[in-house]
Amino acid sequence: MSSLAPAGSAVVAIVDDDTELRQSIATLLIDNGFVPVPVADSAGFFAAAANQTIDLAMIDLRLQGESGLTLAIHIRERMGLPIVMLTGRGDETDKIIGLETGADDYIMKPFNPRELVARLRAVLRRTGHASLSLPDRSQNQIRTFGRFRLDQSRRELIGPDGNEIPLTNAEYRMLEYFVRNPDRVIPRTDLLRELGSDLSQYMDRTIDVLIMRLRRKIEPVPAKPVHLQTRRGHGYIFVTTT
Repeated sequence: MSSLAPAGSAVVAIVDDDTELRQSIATLLIDNGFVPVPVADSAGFFAAAANQTIDLAMIDLRLQGESGLTLAIHIRERMGLPIVMLTGRGDETDKIIGLETGADDYIMKPFNPRELVARLRAVLRRTGHASLSLPDRSQNQIRTFGRFRLDQSRRELIGPDGNEIPLTNAEYRMLEYFVRNPDRVIPRTDLLRELGSDLSQYMDRTIDVLIMRLRRKIEPVPAKPVHLQTRRGHGYIFVTTT
């Protein structure tokens, strides 16, 4: 699984005894440029850590048959890694204990995927991970269209007012694909292939839903798009200059 992420990415251990959640988080992290190491318990974590470098540990507070807090303490003592705690409980006491134990952040389940990714990046940036502490702001990482800027190093869309325009992961991936392939007609089949696993989020007419959402965010008049245009019977074309 980790081979799908780019070299130099942050390696994040996901310690959670919920198999389905563990795998869904792993997929989310791959889609956002991390290398996930999903394990079910402390034994799995230390076995994985013996064979590769771990940059951050994300630990479920209440692992089955053991304490996530105890594991966090052991990781902190032995390895000094940044730690993010996960829990499904709203008990404020658990949060306080987790943070006092040495956790760098604490996230409640269920969580917003975008928020989880942002907070993992923030923790890694604060702790000096090489790929995040000094983001690459070079020109080839920033693409412009009209009065918008797409920062590929930070996966952010910046609007004319200089503020970030929030995008879901699927919206970002589609927009980035359009920006990388301007001024040519792109068939719907190419877009479906590009989205890959994100298709599971939607029912029918996936492309139509995402096109509509993007137009609302980048077009002055979504019904009369100047950037993301339709070529009926052929697909879509992205115009970068207006």
